[in-house]
Amino acid sequence: MAHTRKNQSSLSRAERRRFVDAVLKLKRRGEYDEFVRTHIDYYVSDGDERLRVAHMTPSFFPWHRRFLLEFERALQRIDSGVTVPYWDWTKDRSPASSLWGEDLMGGNGRGPDRKVTTGPFAHRNGGWVIKESITEGEFLTRDLGRPRDPIGLPTPRDVAWALDDPRYDVAPWDSRAPQGFRNKLEGWTSATGKERWRNHNRVHRWVGGHMLGGASVNDPVFWLHHAFVDLLWDRWQRRHPRSAPYLPARPPGPRSSQYRRIVARHEPMPPWDVEPDALLGHKGLYTYGG
Repeated sequence: MAHTRKNQSSLSRAERRRFVDAVLKLKRRGEYDEFVRTHIDYYVSDGDERLRVAHMTPSFFPWHRRFLLEFERALQRIDSGVTVPYWDWTKDRSPASSLWGEDLMGGNGRGPDRKVTTGPFAHRNGGWVIKESITEGEFLTRDLGRPRDPIGLPTPRDVAWALDDPRYDVAPWDSRAPQGFRNKLEGWTSATGKERWRNHNRVHRWVGGHMLGGASVNDPVFWLHHAFVDLLWDRWQRRHPRSAPYLPARPPGPRSSQYRRIVARHEPMPPWDVEPDALLGHKGLYTYGG
């Protein structure tokens, strides 16, 4: 039976507690850090001469859909009633949002070390020690909105700019793709300064701290962020039912710069060896509620 992923702002107090408790227990078991390591291992930039499946690539959406499902199933082995909520960052745009309350994600990092000191994932509470990272330090860090060099969260207009594009992705199938929903929502551009980051990428920049780079899973808000990204992919599919749901349909040939560096619709994505085609929908698995 399909379960419902709710907007974090509509969660009851009990639902918040059950979600947080399940995440903390997964951490105590050591399973949470396996998810962090997986994301670090598969965070491959398009400047690297190897296969990309998680970022800067057409499989950005299906790879993270499977990643979210694996995480959600791990939580449900602890508490079958738990689902991953989503964070609509076009509406909940402030550090004062309920998302950052003591009973959910906790608050901002303190200056100058950006250490998170409030909420269930504060280091001082003993249940959240950073073990898998690309930087030193055992505590979770955040820099919400980057007060020293302010940046805003994406707006509904920013999202509409991506959703309105009827093409799923276009060559060269990486961060340089000039059009296509995938790159517009993932958020890579050729601009400079703060305008370089759009949509998904801009949210990572806005949260700051551990949400920057491959170790971003260390911040549990990662899952709520990507649940909303997954929801937006669903909205794009509904808006463009006649568009190809995934591109490229066939692997780039040997003369292409992307030869063996991206996966086509019917090629397996590591580490699960599942094809993007198998993840183009989520009917029977979960739905999204308000």
